[in-house]
Amino acid sequence: MRVAIVAAEPSGDQLGAGLMAALRGSRPDIRFEGIGGASMLDERLEPLFPMEKLSVMGLVEVLQHLPELLAMRRKLIQRWSEDPPDLFIGVDAPDFNLALERALKEKGVPTVHYVSPTVWAWREGRTAKLRAAAELVLCIFPFEKPFLEKHGVRAEYVGHPMAKAYPLHPDQDAARQELQLDAQQPVLALLPGSRVNEVKLLAPPFLQAASRLAKRIPALQVATPVATPKTGELLREIARNEAPDLPLKTFPGKTAQVLTAADVALVASGTATFEALLCKRPMVVGYRMNPLTHRIITGLGMLKTEYVAMANLLSREPLAPEFLQDACTPGNLVAALEACFHDSERTEHIRKVYAQTYRELVMDTDTLAAAAVLALLEG
Repeated sequence: MRVAIVAAEPSGDQLGAGLMAALRGSRPDIRFEGIGGASMLDERLEPLFPMEKLSVMGLVEVLQHLPELLAMRRKLIQRWSEDPPDLFIGVDAPDFNLALERALKEKGVPTVHYVSPTVWAWREGRTAKLRAAAELVLCIFPFEKPFLEKHGVRAEYVGHPMAKAYPLHPDQDAARQELQLDAQQPVLALLPGSRVNEVKLLAPPFLQAASRLAKRIPALQVATPVATPKTGELLREIARNEAPDLPLKTFPGKTAQVLTAADVALVASGTATFEALLCKRPMVVGYRMNPLTHRIITGLGMLKTEYVAMANLLSREPLAPEFLQDACTPGNLVAALEACFHDSERTEHIRKVYAQTYRELVMDTDTLAAAAVLALLEG
């Protein structure tokens, strides 16, 4: 059995790798080819292009790389049209994968899209594109399946694999010991994004806020997980300019440990807010994007939800303050962070709500996703 699969960023790489391992458990003869990161390569993916070529965020940024992205997609369509795989799986990255799926579906290749696009939040019209492109959508959040089915899209809810990787009761002392942080002193987790353009936009206000907070909370420890050596060096360079006195400690690839060790987290909107929820940590959310991208999104009324942080969308009440675009200032961030550190009653309430949300998300995702894929092929 030969499966083509494309993931475009680290979170998709993790999802793809888990699904690949579960599929191999049922079909030992399976082969994979396409685009993925280190985790998918560990599952014996035959790489056709480097994943970094697809890791582009924002409307304006995508436009700058559009010719290369389109050429890459054309080559994949040509390859898999001339030599069709038994199945194609697009892992997230809808702007790249949906057109690829549609072209292959028209050639008779079964297509699966893993992770529903946020059609429930913005650009609802994409449901028609999704329906035309994917024979099956694997949803990682519970509210997505009924929404998609209402729009005629076949969908299965498989849970989020990340939830299963986190314990119900995170061990803060053990995490601090692993990271060599003082168990008796407060810790702020700082997560200004995993991509270079996110770090460039968010690190300055995040670091300035942390620096101000460190002056108000004695012995504050500030810990930052870094996704890649490049983003880590960029963050340290920005810190030298924006917050030279901040006692910042960086930890490559240790997001879960940093969040578990923290009392409070300052996070970029995105996967990190979900991870902070899984660690049951109070958080403040900030985000900035290219100003032109922001004007396009707001000017066209593309955003359909009141909140953007997944932690707020999943929990029964919006417990994470959000500061977006021009509101993402050091002053706003530090005021919200200080409130989190000092309001123990609210902090305990947040942890209880996040723990209940966590219980609803824990499923055997990889196995369920693989079963849904095989059922599609066999049905």
